[in-house]
Amino acid sequence: MLENPRSPRVRAVAKLTKRSARTETGLFLLEGPQAVREALTYLPEAIVDLFATPTGWEKHADVRALAADAEVEVEYVTEDVLSAMADTVTPQGVIAVARQTPTSVRDIFAASPRLVAICEEVRDPGNLGTIIRAADAAGADAVVLTGRTVDPYNPKVVRSTTGSLFHLPISVGGELDDVIRRAHGAGLQVLAADVKGDDLLAARADGVLEQPTAWLFGNEARGLDEDALGLADRPLRLPIFGRAESLNLATAASVCLYESAFAQRARG
Repeated sequence: MLENPRSPRVRAVAKLTKRSARTETGLFLLEGPQAVREALTYLPEAIVDLFATPTGWEKHADVRALAADAEVEVEYVTEDVLSAMADTVTPQGVIAVARQTPTSVRDIFAASPRLVAICEEVRDPGNLGTIIRAADAAGADAVVLTGRTVDPYNPKVVRSTTGSLFHLPISVGGELDDVIRRAHGAGLQVLAADVKGDDLLAARADGVLEQPTAWLFGNEARGLDEDALGLADRPLRLPIFGRAESLNLATAASVCLYESAFAQRARG
């Protein structure tokens, strides 16, 4: 059992809350039974280390069974050690270290996707995690991160995805113009979510949303700049029927992705 919160091994795990350590090692942190459960179910080969307190391990029988099936051994730690490793105050008794497994932009568009989310300079971890989760729920084929978008392996992003990080391909670090070019090459239209765009309801009526689509989402505060908008085929806006000044980025992205998912499935 690991008992010393100041040991080099514990400190190495704790450093994964920092982007520099994640970049250097290619590893990231999974906190809590939900994230660990999804990793063990969908990508067990990515798990490098699995840590749990005896009480936490006893509590989560399903995680124990998945670890046994994947032949991933658990290492017991004290509550103090788990707290020293974790980014959260309450990691619920289970933590894992996993390898980052991004997918190349080339492979994403070579797979003939029908629905993709592109995030350009999305900076808030909670927003990015929610967009990944919404893309997963809407049946999107991939999420592509460009520009200065926040690291998807940031602990707050990982938590916000609630496991969707392991459900669909995610590409990191692409240049927007190259991503758009590859999307067009794969036969996708690129629709930009923008407050100055055309009404999404009119586009729905015209059958635009039935087509294979890459949705382009921009920065929370500034949206998409003119150069980015110029790369898209068409900007679309969500109508505001009430008195709200605007929609949160992740909420707007969720609606856009689901509108496309509904339209594509209705067409068949």
